[in-house]
Amino acid sequence: MIKTYGLGALIAGSLALSAPAASAAEFINVLTGGTSGVYYPLGVAIADIYAKNIPDARTQVQSTKASVENLNLLQQGRGEIGFALGDSVKDAYEGNEEVGFSQPLDKLRAIAAIYPNYIQIAASADSGVTTATELAGKSVSVGAAKSGTEVNARKILDALGMSYDDLGKVEYLPFAESVELMKNRQLDATLQSSGLGSAALKDLSSTQDVTYVSVPAEVADTLGAPYAAGVIPAGTYPGQDEDVPTLAITNVLVTSADVSDELAYQMTKLLFEHLDQLKAAHAAAGDIDLETAIKNAPIPLHPGAEKFYKEQGLL
Repeated sequence: MIKTYGLGALIAGSLALSAPAASAAEFINVLTGGTSGVYYPLGVAIADIYAKNIPDARTQVQSTKASVENLNLLQQGRGEIGFALGDSVKDAYEGNEEVGFSQPLDKLRAIAAIYPNYIQIAASADSGVTTATELAGKSVSVGAAKSGTEVNARKILDALGMSYDDLGKVEYLPFAESVELMKNRQLDATLQSSGLGSAALKDLSSTQDVTYVSVPAEVADTLGAPYAAGVIPAGTYPGQDEDVPTLAITNVLVTSADVSDELAYQMTKLLFEHLDQLKAAHAAAGDIDLETAIKNAPIPLHPGAEKFYKEQGLL
């Protein structure tokens, strides 16, 4: 029986006649994030790859609130593969109630560690904010409530000895909506956890003067893995003329233990066989590397993914 999902999903399915065999009539729901982020265009590309290369596959791309929602949907059997931040994956598997997981999500299995998210805080030039501690007293959008971005925001502020109470106003909005408030001078800053080259931030930087806010490297030391020190390179966004120190967090493609070994194998194999298509969908995919795909995985690999990595001599 084919599963069905909510009206917010974008359906992109097709038949393929020449590819390594997988079980017949496979349905693959790809869980992504907001349409202005990086997960969504990469999810569309992945769905297209699977539809064309897995016989009789029907694929669907679902726009969601990203990491936390995706992980809960996978646990519930309402998706076959989804994007999530590494810290959210770890919290989900361990059952961290504070970030939205009332019990351990024991069905989660890893397909691959992919590209890093970067904490990208854009502040209006008028706000005078240049470093994260200067967000105190300012109006800030921290991402959709209980999204991976919002979890990042809470953890980073805590590591800085701050909380939402220290901010002047907190908005819980997805990337595009946050940018619209910035454009309308209703918000001092937006914190976005995303791959470099976010469409929403490119839009913002093209329309007004913004400052990309630095996050001290010692925050990564305080938080520990999967957080690491990172840099937003100069020129990533219009008007951004200098490197900006920040944090990086690895993204993970996650599946469920209920997905068959053969389908998980095909999903993993096809991902790495079609990296050029993913890179064409978004530049962030340029950081996806087979050699690092299984390093520091916060959850067990799916047996189907393990089979692929063993064939590649990585396990």
